[in-house]
Amino acid sequence: MKLVEHNCGEFSEMLASRTPTPGGGSAAALIGSYGAALCAMAAKVTAGREKYAEHEVLMNDTLSRANSLREAFIAAVDADAESYTAVGAVYSMPKSSPEEKTARKQAMREALLSAAAVPLSVMELSRQALILTKGIVGKSNPNISSDLGVAALCLRTAICGAWLNVRTNLNGMNDDRAIEYLKKGEALIAEALTLADEIYNEILAAVGGQQP
Repeated sequence: MKLVEHNCGEFSEMLASRTPTPGGGSAAALIGSYGAALCAMAAKVTAGREKYAEHEVLMNDTLSRANSLREAFIAAVDADAESYTAVGAVYSMPKSSPEEKTARKQAMREALLSAAAVPLSVMELSRQALILTKGIVGKSNPNISSDLGVAALCLRTAICGAWLNVRTNLNGMNDDRAIEYLKKGEALIAEALTLADEIYNEILAAVGGQQP
């Protein structure tokens, strides 16, 4: 049974258990799906209304793309858990002889790189969803402005959580692939955090709030 086939309460209990999966990576992906879903909802309740006819094409495009991102986030929930399970399997490999130790070390390297690839993909999904969200701020139905703010916060959490997992999996690794992943992650989080903060502050100002 896939993680995403459990209800909210069951998934929460699984996170609270002693088992290593699901963990923070799966939680980050799930939170990202909420952000994309809220963006889709904002577009959906705006599309088809005469008052926002000038933004009809934008809303329909945003709705389609946000739902695609939501599905990708959902897929990443299980993918993250599966990749970490592969890391755990390496710990059971024999390490008695020099040859076994070498094989185990190489297998661990590959498993950790694969494990880092999933949260890195979640970071990219978060960036794309933030771009979509920002694109409809001020153009969608103002009654759901706060929902877009929550979308931005969910996506901010998702990318920060995913980044922690990327860094953890690649900690101490300095080969070309690890360096490439880290450089990409640094660029993604820098762009995404700026976007998330811009969205949140713009919406906060629109509802009469002040920046924290």
